[in-house]
Amino acid sequence: MSKTVVVALGGNALLKKGEKGTVYEQFENTRKSCVQLVKIVQAGHKLVLTHGNGPQVGAIMLQNEASAHVSPPMPLGICVTESQGFIGYMVQQCMSNAMEKMNMRVPVVTLITQTLVDDNDPSFANPTKPIGQFYTEEKAKELMKIREDLGVKDFVMKEDSGRGWRRVVASPDPKSIIEHKIIRKLADDGIIPVCVGGGGSAVARTSIEDRKGPLDGREVVIDKDLASSVLAREINADEFVILTDVEKVAINFGKPNQQFLDKMTVAEARKYLAEGQFGKGSMAPKVEAAVRFVESGKPRAIIASLEKAMQALDGKAGTVIVP
Repeated sequence: MSKTVVVALGGNALLKKGEKGTVYEQFENTRKSCVQLVKIVQAGHKLVLTHGNGPQVGAIMLQNEASAHVSPPMPLGICVTESQGFIGYMVQQCMSNAMEKMNMRVPVVTLITQTLVDDNDPSFANPTKPIGQFYTEEKAKELMKIREDLGVKDFVMKEDSGRGWRRVVASPDPKSIIEHKIIRKLADDGIIPVCVGGGGSAVARTSIEDRKGPLDGREVVIDKDLASSVLAREINADEFVILTDVEKVAINFGKPNQQFLDKMTVAEARKYLAEGQFGKGSMAPKVEAAVRFVESGKPRAIIASLEKAMQALDGKAGTVIVP
């Protein structure tokens, strides 16, 4: 039976640990990733792809900062949007090529996606999410002064545990994907949308309660798995799969009593999250995103390795989260 499947790609789909991050490396990794993803389409499912952008947006920001003395640097929201375009280009091209090899003619399109956040989110009052590279105090203050002179708001740099100064931003909870109806229409029409890149470009409205007021960009980072979960729920997807660089979720990770999990109930997942079993910047948001999808009334969500995407959908790999 054909299903609508939202697949959230982890960073390993584009860039491996230890690589320099050249476009050639990223294209090669994307080609290999798409070979796995095509299997989902080949099985007759409607595929919606989302992806991360950490290294890519970091590189764009670094390029902006390095040339700030000759060209006005772009704000974080624009950098995120740029990354959506160039990552989408790689995925779109590699998916199309992979399907042509299989004599499949399924259109793929990249959609620049906006993600709604609430200005009252507590993270705005205390930005703590570090992004980008480390700087000396002198260089950090210079970068802040350049942004101030350009009228850029919300550019804050702080000292980070004695290691230097880094930019810190808020990471609010995603509330809605502005383009979710378009994404659903594309999937229903047999088109593969590449969307919610890096969690989407953050926007807010005057009043989030009634979704009124003009959209306005926000200088924040949105977790791509949480945003992908929002999308999966809003388009009423049948399956939500988070692909990463480990085969299964583990408790007591890295310890002698480490245990990989084939299945977790929502209650068990909530318990493990409360215990701090999962890394805040790695597995915790993935488990939270999966749990939210199941809590919305869905029968399961899956966290698995990229190499076993199709096996995970068939129930033969990964960790499944159930009610």
